[in-house]
Amino acid sequence: MNIMAIIRSRPLSGLLCIIFSIASFIWLKLDAINDYELNPVIVLSIAAVGLLFFIIRQQGLILLSVCFIALFSGAWSVLNLIHSFDKGIVMGLDAWFLVSALWFLTWNNLVQLSDLETKNKLITFSLNIVIPVLFGVWIFFLWEVITIGMSVPQVLLPSPSLIWQVFDGSGPTLFADFYQTFVRSAIPGFIMGSGTGFLVAIAADKIPFLRRGLIPIGNFFSAIPIIGMAPIMVMWFGFDWQSKAAVVAIMTFFPMMVNTLGGLNETDRIDRDLLHTYATSYWRELFSLRLPNAMPFILNALKINSTFAMIGAIVAEFFGTPIVGMGFRISAEVGRMNIDIVWATIAVAALTGSMFYGVFALLERKLTFWHPSMRKS
Repeated sequence: MNIMAIIRSRPLSGLLCIIFSIASFIWLKLDAINDYELNPVIVLSIAAVGLLFFIIRQQGLILLSVCFIALFSGAWSVLNLIHSFDKGIVMGLDAWFLVSALWFLTWNNLVQLSDLETKNKLITFSLNIVIPVLFGVWIFFLWEVITIGMSVPQVLLPSPSLIWQVFDGSGPTLFADFYQTFVRSAIPGFIMGSGTGFLVAIAADKIPFLRRGLIPIGNFFSAIPIIGMAPIMVMWFGFDWQSKAAVVAIMTFFPMMVNTLGGLNETDRIDRDLLHTYATSYWRELFSLRLPNAMPFILNALKINSTFAMIGAIVAEFFGTPIVGMGFRISAEVGRMNIDIVWATIAVAALTGSMFYGVFALLERKLTFWHPSMRKS
C-alpha cells in the first residue's frame, strides 16, 4: 500500500491537526518579535494526539479521554494568552494555527463519539449530552478567541467573559426581566393561545362549516405582522403583562389549530370504519382513536408555540411596558450602548426558550414513542 492510500484510509481531521500544530510550533520559533508566546510543549502535545488519531484505527474511550485532556490544555493556553494581552494587541499566527489544530481535533473527537455504539442506556444518554455540549463549548471558545484575539470593539461584539460579568453583577435585574417576560407574559399567553386553538380545532372538526370559515380567518390573523398587532394590544389591554400575553395568544392560536385539525384528519379510514361498525359515538372515537393519533401533530404545535411565545412577549415589550422585561431591557440598554447587558439578556432569552422547547421535545418522546418518527432505524 502506498503513502497516498494510507492517508486516504485515515481520518483527514487527524492529518490536518498534525499540520496546523507543526505550523504553530514552527511559527512560534520563527517569530522572535512577538512577546506573547504559547507553551511549545502544549503545541507538540496537540500534534502528538493528532498523530495518534491519524495512526490508530480503532479509537476507544481511553484515546478519546486523552484527546479531551489535550483539548482542554490547548484551549486553556490560548485563553491565558489572549487574556494577557494589552489593549490593541492582536493574536499571532502561531496561536491561530493552534486554534485550527484544536478545531480539527475536536471535529475528529465529535465524529468518534457519534460513531460509538453501545447498548448501555446510561452511556448513550451521556453521549447525547456530551456531544452538543462539547460543540457548544467550542463555539463559545471561538467567540472568545475572535473577539479578544482580534481586538474586536466591545460595542460591536462583547466577549463571553464580559457577558458573564454582567450575569455576576446584574443577576437580580436579569431575573426580574425573566419573571416579567416569561412567567407573567409568555406562559399565560402560551396557555391561552394553545388551549383556545386546540378547543377551536375540536369544534371545527365536529362542525364542518366552522372549519371552512375559521381556517381563512385564522390564516388572515396569522399573516398580520407582530409589530402591527403589538401596539394595538397595548392600547386595548394596557402596558402591563396582559397586552403581552394577548400578543402571544394570537401568535400561538393558529399553529395549534391547524396542527390539531391536520392530526385529527390523519386517522386511517379503515380504523374509523371499524369503530363505526361497533356504533361508537363521535366523542368515544375522538378520545380513543383520533386524539391519540393526533398527538405528534399537537406536540409539534406546542414546540412551535414555545418559541413563538418568547418572541411575541419580547417584541411586544418594545411598544410599551413597565420598566422591567427582556424587551424593555434590550431596547433601553441599546440606547445607552450597554451592549454587554443586551447580550446577557439575549442569552437568558435563548436559554429560556431552548429549555421551554426541550420540555415539549422530551414530552413528545415519552408520549409518542410508538410513532415511526421516534423509532430508531
